[in-house]
Amino acid sequence: MKKIELEIVALSHSITQTHSYAVVLGEVNGLRRLPIVIGGFEAQAIAVALERMQPTRPLTHDLFANFMSTFGIDLLEVVIYKLEEGIFFAKLLCQGLDGESIEIDSRTSDALALAVRASCRIYTFENILEAAGLYLDQPEGAAAATETPEGTTKAPARKVTSDKDLKKLSLEELNTLLQQVLDQEDYVRAITIRDEINNRKGK
Repeated sequence: MKKIELEIVALSHSITQTHSYAVVLGEVNGLRRLPIVIGGFEAQAIAVALERMQPTRPLTHDLFANFMSTFGIDLLEVVIYKLEEGIFFAKLLCQGLDGESIEIDSRTSDALALAVRASCRIYTFENILEAAGLYLDQPEGAAAATETPEGTTKAPARKVTSDKDLKKLSLEELNTLLQQVLDQEDYVRAITIRDEINNRKGK
């Protein structure tokens, strides 16, 4: 199965949910985005590496990266290879001093934190992007639902506080809400709405 290369394009903090974060992966040379919910500690670990900050003492992911470097283990790539019940599975593809390739199972958030430190490539597969990806641009036909007259301001996304609230909306309303939430770059909410849409479609 052909691998699709991704890159980290954003870390998103939920506007409506406290302590909720998403790391947003973008399809290289494509329009799709793959948001993945992560914890605050993992979000900090990724942010520190992206911003090239130097903490006074090594963080856990820094320690692991230093350990690999000291013993001549190269992180070649990270592959997000499975999505099951909303959980992403990843593996580290490493190479030792003897040239032997080794695969190591990893939480996706940890794998991404290490990938940033090792400057290695990140991949996934089409079936995962198809199931969980979001399009950066509005799909055809969606623009009409969100356009506003010239000189006016687009209304903020309607407040949805729970899964129960989402279930009250029609599929058309969910798609409109999804585009509004994406415009606000609240990827944590977008994940919840996307999952509800997929459930309606029987995915």
